[in-house]
Amino acid sequence: MYRYKRNKLSEVIITVMASAIGSHQALAQEQNALEEVTVTGIRASLERSMDIKRDSSGVVDAISAEDIGKFPDTNLAESLQRITGVSINRVNGEGSEVTVRGFGPGFNLVTLNGRQMPAANVATVGGDQDADFATGTSRSFDFSNLASEGVSGLEVYKTGRASNSSGGIGATINIKTVRPLDDPGIKAIIGAKAMHDTGVAFEGDDFTPETSGLFSWTNEEETLGVSLFGSFQERHGGSRSATVNDWDIRDAGTIRDGSSEFVGNDTVVNNLPSDALWVSIPKDSRYHVTQTERERQNGQLTVQFRPREDVTLTLDALYAENSQEERRTDQTNWFNAIRSEMTFDGDSVVSSPVFQDQDIPGDAKDIGFEQQLRSQNDELKSFGFNAEWDLNDNLSFAFDAHSSKSESNPNGPLGTSSILFGIGAFVVDSHSLDISSGFPKQSIEFNDEIYGNGNGVLDASELASSVARTVSSSQEHEIDQFHLSGSWEFDNGRADFGIASTRSDMTQARLETTQTLGGWGNKTPDIPTDLVEEFCLTCEFEDFNPGGNQINAFRGDAEKLYMAMAGPWNDDDITNTELNMVEEDVLAAYFQFTLEGELAGFPTRLVLGTRYETTDSKSTSLMGIPKHIVWESDNDFGRNLAGNLPITHSNSYDNLLPGIDFSIDLREDLVGRVSYSKTIARPSYGDLFASNSVNNPSGPTALGAVPGGDQGNPFLLPLESSNYDLSMEWYYGDSSYVSAGFYEKRVNNFVGTSKETLYSMDLYTPDVQLRDVSSGAEGSRSGDALALLDELGADRSEAHLFTMTALLDNFGAEAAKDMFSDNMDEDMNLPQAYVDEILTEYDLIPNEDDPLMAFDVSVPVNNKEAKIYGFEVAAQHFFGESGFGVQANMTTVRGDIGFDRAADPSETQFALLGLSDSANLALIYENFGLSARLAYNWRDQFLSGVNRGASNNPVFVDDYGQWDMNVSYEVTDNLTVLFEGLNFTSESIKTFARDESNIWFAQELDARYLIGAQYKF
Repeated sequence: MYRYKRNKLSEVIITVMASAIGSHQALAQEQNALEEVTVTGIRASLERSMDIKRDSSGVVDAISAEDIGKFPDTNLAESLQRITGVSINRVNGEGSEVTVRGFGPGFNLVTLNGRQMPAANVATVGGDQDADFATGTSRSFDFSNLASEGVSGLEVYKTGRASNSSGGIGATINIKTVRPLDDPGIKAIIGAKAMHDTGVAFEGDDFTPETSGLFSWTNEEETLGVSLFGSFQERHGGSRSATVNDWDIRDAGTIRDGSSEFVGNDTVVNNLPSDALWVSIPKDSRYHVTQTERERQNGQLTVQFRPREDVTLTLDALYAENSQEERRTDQTNWFNAIRSEMTFDGDSVVSSPVFQDQDIPGDAKDIGFEQQLRSQNDELKSFGFNAEWDLNDNLSFAFDAHSSKSESNPNGPLGTSSILFGIGAFVVDSHSLDISSGFPKQSIEFNDEIYGNGNGVLDASELASSVARTVSSSQEHEIDQFHLSGSWEFDNGRADFGIASTRSDMTQARLETTQTLGGWGNKTPDIPTDLVEEFCLTCEFEDFNPGGNQINAFRGDAEKLYMAMAGPWNDDDITNTELNMVEEDVLAAYFQFTLEGELAGFPTRLVLGTRYETTDSKSTSLMGIPKHIVWESDNDFGRNLAGNLPITHSNSYDNLLPGIDFSIDLREDLVGRVSYSKTIARPSYGDLFASNSVNNPSGPTALGAVPGGDQGNPFLLPLESSNYDLSMEWYYGDSSYVSAGFYEKRVNNFVGTSKETLYSMDLYTPDVQLRDVSSGAEGSRSGDALALLDELGADRSEAHLFTMTALLDNFGAEAAKDMFSDNMDEDMNLPQAYVDEILTEYDLIPNEDDPLMAFDVSVPVNNKEAKIYGFEVAAQHFFGESGFGVQANMTTVRGDIGFDRAADPSETQFALLGLSDSANLALIYENFGLSARLAYNWRDQFLSGVNRGASNNPVFVDDYGQWDMNVSYEVTDNLTVLFEGLNFTSESIKTFARDESNIWFAQELDARYLIGAQYKF
């Protein structure tokens, strides 16, 4: 388990807080002597946020706009990360989703003006290799879809509140937009910015535009108001990255005794993992260069009418569209046979080969240059109506209704989210992979004498097609919500009550196709040379060092290549289909009492409330049924579909969610708080699906590969959390405070995973019998092939087993034995050319002699309990009227369940995700029309996923710190010019598996700079 490492930032924060407290008395005297002044800009924004925190019941943090149309950050997620206890996930360096106190994006509820927002997010663009096959199954909201200029404030409710919709265990985050009657008059602001992304790879597009405008009008009587907001943003960028498809965890004893398919009779093994339990073997590595484009449009319209003093009617509409495209070029380095040399790192738990080499004596194998096009379009639409009626001085009512819809749809040619066009060149004489530095370094020895033109240079004329694949993935989420509430004020208190109805409909779909062109072993060049261009991919890296001998890469337009060589797919090319729907109907009623009084002479506030909810859900799926699983080459398997099967399940449950907040003013400037609440969060949609699915094995099952599968569970219950908060807040100045708090969350019904060994007839119907052509079972073709390999003294490698099985299937046992023997070299190995010839020519389809394939099926179940706890410390201080100020905060997050590196790779694990310490530091100056902020945000290493790949590996995200700055100057009362720098030190991100050397994704990120101006009318 990876633990928090002391960071210098924590020492800085402690020092800053001590200085702020120590200087309080002197500054207080100085401030008393000053005349009252009007505070604007950053300081005014922070004062409003501080007032919200101080006056709220429970633990609430907020961010307020500096002025109409002037939010502190260009991205809402990046604003939220500056709140104590909030950290973010980044896509292409930009904040997208938030984690609060260790609870990830799917466990935080996002509302817009108090209304629950739908969430549809197919995270295809910007991810690692798995992103090509991303599905929309979570409840997480993507903040990057909304422009910050249209937001007036953000509120983060960290403790439960009876009047809030359920669903946020971590927090409920409310986005507030402009309401014209809240700020009467005629106001308008327009802004324009030019962004320069230093990672951009487009000629002539070094700068891209951002424009926004906000207009707010009310009549003189302040009975009618209209606000209108619009924005447009275009962003071009790029990045360099490295990935590994999967880390194969095997028993270290198979390396020690030489029985592993990775080592043979002649393999040189250095630093033999003599004490290790497991070994972690990468089967490939890839380098990528990406080019990204994004267009985001936002629009908001609000109309308010106050026909009488006691009645206010509000109509509003919001539209957001975010269209993204990413073009990626791969350079692959894959291993498919016995290694020539392996050097292990000596880890006693999971030992990894820090170096591995594969020679291809007298032959050559292929290097891959897959071209990828990722395209996704997100849309958010929301229409709402609100009526407020003050019946008398004590009693008021409100009715609110909205219909909102979020969609994430494929935006590429042929309706695709991803196009993956495979290209290969048989020019690799030998190749190696070195991961000792924490970055996968490839080294390739070049040879084009055998299959190329022999000129010693890789040419476009030597490129051959392999396989073309497409993925089309979508998610649609619609919410219809009605809320009737009332408030009755009485002496020293208030009673709030209400009823609400929420209808949520989520639909997820995905379709995958595969078209075999030249095949994986194609040695015949057939790529049109005018559709590709040569370039040095590894030269693009700036921070990471690929090192070693490299081959120039080729890039082309995946769409043009696909249309030229594959063309539109047909029904026979479909390899997987998914259609899943989850419907939820929630009825709720709540009561809440606020009582103000005294305790031992100290002013107090007590808030008691409870919310009762009943939920009815229905899960419906249309499952694609595989006809059979075909063995296509060494470790490649494919499938064809036989049809579809519908299935539906229903469930219902209810929850009682009490809450209590108690605050006491120990002094006029000192507030103590104690809170308890019970909150729930519903499982991810993917866990609730009614469908079942099976995965292709990652290699022959005879050599240890285990095919997996997934089965949904529509009968899951929501997670239930009992939350405890204790805090103290000292407000010692108009703009200054210090706060410290402890929190604890005890969660039941966490979704863990149960593992079952099932067969296809258990998952689909009795008629579906998927058989295992690679089992090695006695009496099967692969079983006979293993016996022949042993008889010849050949290694049991994937390449050898597939080749022998294919020969036996097509020519019989005696001929297969002779053909195999005749082609073996002196080391008892087959040359790569012969292996490629056979895998190109033959596929292996199961028959009645093959046993039924057994799948390790993962089933989500409510079987886990966990406790999360930690401390939050925050400080904000302004040094009199000097204009200088400082903000600092730090949050610790601890949990009692982590990932066990030593666990058997066949076992799924439950672990708490997202737990990490975080900290922020901001230095502020604002005076004489100049406003500046230098901010540092840091998040420690955390676990973001479990059970990835065939070996149930974790996904850890390495610690990350980013520096941002913004500077603005008021040229006149109306005109402001500004400059912003984001990640101006160009920090990079890494994710890894069971060891820091086991890289999943290492991406270089680049600085972004913006210059612009705003004009206020």
